[in-house]
Amino acid sequence: MPKKSEQYQIIFFNVGNVLLFYPIILLIPTVFAFFFPFEWMHILAFIISSAVSLGLGIFLKKISRLESSPTVTVREGAVIVLFTWVSVVLIGSIPFILIEHLTFSQAVFEATSGFTTTGLTMFQDVEHASKLILVWRSLMQFIGGAGFALIMMGSVIGPKGFGMYHAEGRVDNIAPNIKRSARIISLIYVVYAVIGVISLNVAGMPLFDAFNHSLTALATGGFSVKNASIGQYNNLNIEIVTIILMFMGGTGFGVHYALWRGNFKALVRNGEPWLMISTIFITTLIITLNGLGKIFTNFSEGFRQAIFQTTSALTGTGFSTVDLSNPLWINFSVAMFILTSLMLAGGGMDSTAGGLKQYRIWVTIKVVLHSIKEFLLPSRSVTKVAVWKGQNRNFVSYEDIKEILIVFSMYFSTFFVGSIILSLYGYSLTESMFEFSSAMNGVGLSVGITSSTMPLGAMWTLTIAMFAGRLEFLVIIYALSKLFIDLYDKVKKVNYRK
Repeated sequence: MPKKSEQYQIIFFNVGNVLLFYPIILLIPTVFAFFFPFEWMHILAFIISSAVSLGLGIFLKKISRLESSPTVTVREGAVIVLFTWVSVVLIGSIPFILIEHLTFSQAVFEATSGFTTTGLTMFQDVEHASKLILVWRSLMQFIGGAGFALIMMGSVIGPKGFGMYHAEGRVDNIAPNIKRSARIISLIYVVYAVIGVISLNVAGMPLFDAFNHSLTALATGGFSVKNASIGQYNNLNIEIVTIILMFMGGTGFGVHYALWRGNFKALVRNGEPWLMISTIFITTLIITLNGLGKIFTNFSEGFRQAIFQTTSALTGTGFSTVDLSNPLWINFSVAMFILTSLMLAGGGMDSTAGGLKQYRIWVTIKVVLHSIKEFLLPSRSVTKVAVWKGQNRNFVSYEDIKEILIVFSMYFSTFFVGSIILSLYGYSLTESMFEFSSAMNGVGLSVGITSSTMPLGAMWTLTIAMFAGRLEFLVIIYALSKLFIDLYDKVKKVNYRK
């Protein structure tokens, strides 16, 4: 294990490396100034952001005093991921301040919502926002969906980034080589995005809108270029394509890779997609049947609206075809409870979705059923719980169960505390639970709490919830614990010398 000083050299080197390449992403929106000439005045904001990133990257690499990075362990990886995310969010918020004149808190909220693929927004009238800003919002979600650190690792850090890969929350290494895994994921992601743009455009969506919505649907992000989200188009074909894109984004990359490889045996045996499909279908029927005569005039209308909202909630996308801030929906307790629960459940492991993840829920179901089976079997019988993930058949270990219990406890305790904090600002408990769940699980559906005029404390509560939920709490806890302990040891040594 490297010494502490060497560990921080590795941390500074890798964070600096990422920030050196971040300007490439920051400058992409400026290309769209060629299509929207009246936006030329706004490219300076992205140039300034790029310069900040470049300068900070050079500085960090210089103080690291390393020419190349040794292998990154999970210990350094947690801190690298935390520093990387904080850096890209803060630098990524600069265009919102310079172009749209958001306050610092509002800009950080918007950037956090973007990179965590949440979709809650400070913009009350997004249709009058800068086109470059709209592209930047979509791009943030697209990059954040696959994991910013993961994409950078695939092109920058390479095979030595194992610890960073796992600290990012990725456990499905789909290829033996970490670098190859990152590139396969990036390829799948980009191909789906191109197909999505074409499909949405053919379905009747303007090309610029199709570009943005394909990126944010696949990233399960939910940022839209329309005030009423997908509902503003009132187009069934667009809704169907969007549902497919949301589901694909909410499905783990390991499952997609099995599909690309033609490994249909593994594809069929993966429990996550089937659990997602059955959950969406059952909850859609419950909401539809309970809403007849209340908010739906007939079954087909109810089913159309319900399946879109349940898919959006479960995959953590945040697109909507209805106004959930409407009192009719807020008072529709069955739908609100189901959508809140779906947001907590989340999409597939190693997907762009947030939440508890379908894999953990599927493993929990399998473990419970296995316990019942063991109880009924002869006392000396020894059996194991096997679960398919991607192309691999894994046996559930004690460590797996422990990790699931820790994540579940962190999610529900944070959900409880966060909901109470929001309710202290005068919002109803139902609204607070829904909004906090939406933020923490990277969804973006809103009942109207999120706005540019909301109390500052509530705004930062949701900002922290988005950030913590995206990194699944443990990465942040591990990183902060390491930083605190290392600082404490440093101070202790200094005092001892005195």
